[in-house]
Amino acid sequence: MNVLLIGNGAREHALCRSLSLDPDVTALYCAPGNAGIAEVAELRQVDPLDGTAVAALAVELGADLVVVGPEAPLVAGVADAVRGAGIPVFGPSGEAAQLEGSKAFAKDVMAGAGVPTARSYVCTTPDEVDEALDAFGAPYVVKDDGLAAGKGVVVTDDLEAAAAHANSCDRVVIEEFLDGPEVSLFAITDGETVLPLQPAQDFKRALDDDEGPNTGGMGAYSPLPWADPKLVEEVLQTVLQPTVDELRRRGTPFSGLLYAGLAITSRGVRVIEFNARFGDPETQVVLARLKTPLAGILLAAANGTLADLEPLRWSDDAAVTVVIASHNYPGTPRTGDPITGLPDVAAEDAPHAYVLHAGTKRDGDAVVSAGGRVLSVTATGKNLSQARDRAYTALGRIHLDGSQHRTDIAAKAASGE
Repeated sequence: MNVLLIGNGAREHALCRSLSLDPDVTALYCAPGNAGIAEVAELRQVDPLDGTAVAALAVELGADLVVVGPEAPLVAGVADAVRGAGIPVFGPSGEAAQLEGSKAFAKDVMAGAGVPTARSYVCTTPDEVDEALDAFGAPYVVKDDGLAAGKGVVVTDDLEAAAAHANSCDRVVIEEFLDGPEVSLFAITDGETVLPLQPAQDFKRALDDDEGPNTGGMGAYSPLPWADPKLVEEVLQTVLQPTVDELRRRGTPFSGLLYAGLAITSRGVRVIEFNARFGDPETQVVLARLKTPLAGILLAAANGTLADLEPLRWSDDAAVTVVIASHNYPGTPRTGDPITGLPDVAAEDAPHAYVLHAGTKRDGDAVVSAGGRVLSVTATGKNLSQARDRAYTALGRIHLDGSQHRTDIAAKAASGE
């Protein structure tokens, strides 16, 4: 099949890498892509937020499947435009994508579905903000209601900082703090059948030991040796299936990738947030372990035939990804710096370690930084310790002036193996 993927980050590079390895994929296009994606897919230019333009490109390329990677095009209704052109698309409608596009909408759906989540208030005025912050106390959890590229959430003991963030948003969700470790669980769904993937854990804070500001994610690992073996089945029954059923009941069926951010609290599993697409950087480690060819799974979700699929096959290997970020990330990142050492990783560390590009572009013969999160160095191994060693060995070959990365990705989990 001919596949067109929309997006330009490391998540899209991970998806393109898996699709390029699928024997059923005869042509692979990515728009707009990046310097790394160009090695496995043919790049095309398109405005990812322009549904009409994306649909026209899909028709021009004779695409049999369109995969929409990022959240902003989904919330903008790009998948609707592609469906309107008669082409199967992996990604929810604009209406269903409000599950990520609006924290308040997600809370309403969870209430209707009986899904366990944090108690919360939706606030639009300073008085409501003060009341909600006072009701829950520290640590304060303040979430911008709209899309904020993973950086709209503030968790702090500082009342003034919490109030300042809340009052800078048009509408904000303030909720109780959830204790316990966090888990990311992806599920592929066609609106009825829900197919959970393997769980992962990501690292949101910029600095080691979970210090520093929130980011889009600085690394991830899978599997989770410390998690209850029944966790996936429990989340399927109590969170994922009820949410998909509730959205269908409301007349806004959700097909595509449903991402549940979970806290494993002292009182049981609670949903922190939903996303309407693959998460970055967890996608990098989850797809590294998936043995079933990807294209057929995504097409079955698009066509409503997931129930007919054989059970997914997974590698027993562990996977770790470490993000290399630009100078000053998650503030305004410095861009345009040359990246060296990428061919060395390909020569020395393949196939167990490889580099997925996020914020990169070509400048003549050089690859240069073009965003906040620049690269995801991903590695597999017989356990987390080996995968972690391989990831950091490969990372050590790469140079980007002023770059930063965490040194403790998967360290605790590996030490407990």
